[in-house]
Amino acid sequence: MDEMVVVNTPYVPGYRIVQVLGPTWGTVVRSRGIGYQVAAGLRSLAGGEIKEFTNMLNDARQRALDRLRDHARTLGANAVIGMAFDSSEFGQNMSEILAYGTAVVIEAESAESSPVRLV
Repeated sequence: MDEMVVVNTPYVPGYRIVQVLGPTWGTVVRSRGIGYQVAAGLRSLAGGEIKEFTNMLNDARQRALDRLRDHARTLGANAVIGMAFDSSEFGQNMSEILAYGTAVVIEAESAESSPVRLV
């Protein structure tokens, strides 16, 4: 596998976990600058989505996910299972976005999977 597999499930279909390396994470702390706050304040008067904050948070999630992958690679992983996001606020204008999961080494299953049967 050349690419890091990241899933929010406890397994990767078609692969088996051969080694669990432990927790992995990526974090980003973003400050909402005065420009964001003014634009968001004006937009909030009209109601609806505040696109400036949505874009900022989407960018922060992507950076946290990229950092999670980088951290997992340093541990020797080729996959992350159980990935999730968390967020928190610091003060009045800072947000932390955390991506976390379990770094693992996976390999393709050699046997064809069989269906589960209920008796």
